Amino acid sequence: MSKENIIVLCAFAAYMLMMIIIGFIYSKGTKNNEDYFLGGRNLGSWTAALSAQASDMSGWLLMGLPGSIYLAGTGEVWIAVGLLIGTVLNWYLVSGRLRKYTIVAGNSLTIPSFFQNRYRDSKGVIKIVSSIIIAVFFTVYTASAFSSGAKLFATLFSDGSDASYEAVYTIGLIIAALVILVYTFMGGFKAVCTTDLIQGMLMLIAILSIPILAYTTLTYNTGFAQALTDNGVSDPGNFLSFFKNEDGTPVSAVSIISGLAWGLGYFGMPHILIRFMAVKSSKEIKKSRKIAIAWVVISLIASCIIGLVARGYLTQSLNETTSETVFIRVIQQFFSGNGILIFIGGIFLCGILAAIMSTADSQLLVTASAVSEDMYKGVIKKEASEKSSLWVGKFAVVIVAVIAFLIALDPQSSIMGLVSDAWAGFGSAFGPVVLLALFWKRSTLPGAIAGMATGALTVIVWDYIPLINGETLYTATGLYSLVLGFAFALVVNIAVSLLTKKPSKEIVKEFESIKTIDI
Repeated sequence: MSKENIIVLCAFAAYMLMMIIIGFIYSKGTKNNEDYFLGGRNLGSWTAALSAQASDMSGWLLMGLPGSIYLAGTGEVWIAVGLLIGTVLNWYLVSGRLRKYTIVAGNSLTIPSFFQNRYRDSKGVIKIVSSIIIAVFFTVYTASAFSSGAKLFATLFSDGSDASYEAVYTIGLIIAALVILVYTFMGGFKAVCTTDLIQGMLMLIAILSIPILAYTTLTYNTGFAQALTDNGVSDPGNFLSFFKNEDGTPVSAVSIISGLAWGLGYFGMPHILIRFMAVKSSKEIKKSRKIAIAWVVISLIASCIIGLVARGYLTQSLNETTSETVFIRVIQQFFSGNGILIFIGGIFLCGILAAIMSTADSQLLVTASAVSEDMYKGVIKKEASEKSSLWVGKFAVVIVAVIAFLIALDPQSSIMGLVSDAWAGFGSAFGPVVLLALFWKRSTLPGAIAGMATGALTVIVWDYIPLINGETLYTATGLYSLVLGFAFALVVNIAVSLLTKKPSKEIVKEFESIKTIDI
């Protein structure tokens, strides 16, 4: 291993050790399920905001999105626009009301338990259905984070050959999975949120600094458009256009709609919604939303700029397979030479590691809560003690991590593809249910279950089942499954609710009380 790699590895080791120490510290204060899964509902504004957004964006922000824009230009920015709109709506529409409603509805600790308490589901059907959906889609989502970590290690430490890349990818996957597993297993929600706070700040520093430094270096004696031309971009005007592809063809309406539709996913993301539930007061929610929205605006813009600048800055050309490593390679090219520069580059590379870890830990924890609180204690063994339920949750963390590890073993797996599938699944299955549960008192249990099942099945059929000449509907049309999944689930939920018995007076009274209480 070269001297440069050893220096970067030392930066990584120091960072990961700090995350494990945080997990150990918080393990001492974790006494019950509410502590482990919600941190005692005691998150402050900064921790809630940065934890929510850091767990949201993941390695996709620093690898998937810049890679897409590097290849195709600004026409790929519509996903970022959709995510920004979704973030704003989620914080202003959902956060405060969900927090209050989950407290009033039986002090719900998880999204599935909120659904059960909201609809008075004595048989626990909606809890089981939603828990299964969480376990399936979060396993895929966690795999995307593990794959991001493995690609980071493989890009940095392999010698360039296919055999070396695959070997280092596997080692990196093991290291990333183990570190995330250890501090999540030990410390629970408070450890995850504290590490996410640190990771959110580190991500912000990295994502702001690198494009500014690279752009300044690139354009110190030439214009940006000329720099792009010099590096092989045939028409910079097309490359920098929101409505054209690099080859001059227009960005299709389907692509724009699919990109904007990513914003719909926010309403159904359990690892983000759980942060809203854990904030200690309505006052803190108002502070958190401002911090979170500012963080997202800055991060998304910077992420897009990284992809654009890298096209002119990098001396090495990237293809579809390697484009997701664009941010890594910009850092490597800029911070080369002496040991101090390389170590600083290693710290910035920890920003990518932070993005990966901040999402994976949250996904593991939410999946564990679904298994422990909703399936084990909620259905299988209702009289289970807090201690036994807590250990079932921790065991679930390990099982999900192992399955996600196996999914991520393929070095050719696409981060963007895995994230896209999971995001669509959650957005379609849970998004309409959450919105109607919070804002429509006529919503019923049969409607919620039917809508949830419709959303999940639509995504599975659209993305995975070849129905047209051996192709999936997504491949044939290019339309993101979340568009139809969300729409179908919303329509079915409303239709079934109107066709079934009205909610009880007790449910309606509880629903109306949310307007006036201040918790």
